[in-house]
Amino acid sequence: MHRKDFLKTGLLLPLLSLTGTIRAAADKGTPDEAEALVRKAAAYIKAHGSEKGYEELTHGKAFKDRDLYVFVFDFNGKCLAHGANPKLIGKDLMGLKDADGKPLVRMTIDIAKDKGQGWTAPVKFRNPVTDKIQTRVSYIERLGDTAIGSGVYQD
Repeated sequence: MHRKDFLKTGLLLPLLSLTGTIRAAADKGTPDEAEALVRKAAAYIKAHGSEKGYEELTHGKAFKDRDLYVFVFDFNGKCLAHGANPKLIGKDLMGLKDADGKPLVRMTIDIAKDKGQGWTAPVKFRNPVTDKIQTRVSYIERLGDTAIGSGVYQD
């Protein structure tokens, strides 16, 4: 094998592999991006009011990025906005649990009420991009008597 050929295969293949890893990571939202998206959503709701804010979070494009989207629940478990599933709007989801029995909405509301902000424990939830059940953690912030969040898929 010529030295030139070795360099091509010896260096080029690892670089191509690394590029694929970077691309795959770029296709998923990060924890920092989820926190920023929640803060942006809270600021939008404060500036434009809840009616317009929830409409934009649910049906607009400004609060959706790859597998990241925003959701809002009141403290009774009613879904006020949901960027991945508009059919959930207006529904009482307080009893919603993941495949392992973890209380999804209750956990979200408890963080907002008790801490004001923070991350949930890992849960199993459908990824809207892959349409597969995956492990997700969500960043939650309190805004008035609501919990605003966005989740990051970990697998």
